[in-house]
Amino acid sequence: MALLKPKDLRAMRPDGRETKLKELNDELMHERGVAAMGGAPASPGKIRAVRKNIARIMTVQRELELAGERPAEVPNAKNEKKLKAPVSRPEKEAVGEVEDDDKESLDREDQEEKT
Repeated sequence: MALLKPKDLRAMRPDGRETKLKELNDELMHERGVAAMGGAPASPGKIRAVRKNIARIMTVQRELELAGERPAEVPNAKNEKKLKAPVSRPEKEAVGEVEDDDKESLDREDQEEKT
């Protein structure tokens, strides 16, 4: 199994990427099943290659989602419906100096520890 190139993945249509992702997940499940039953794998590195391809597809999908091309859709394992993934964006917090009262109390604590 050849590794998919990110350039090729970005050139694919979104539904093509989703189809490829589903195929790779099915293939990974099959290969893990063979390995769990004690069968000798035909290609020892195949599981690793499939996992890398899955990660590459998911990375490209996430990049495109953040770029604003299309919202992410995550397949649900139970009934394979697609749900929109929640996008968590960190809120900007103001990082400022400690207030004067807090700073004074910290200074007092430091002096008490020294003595």
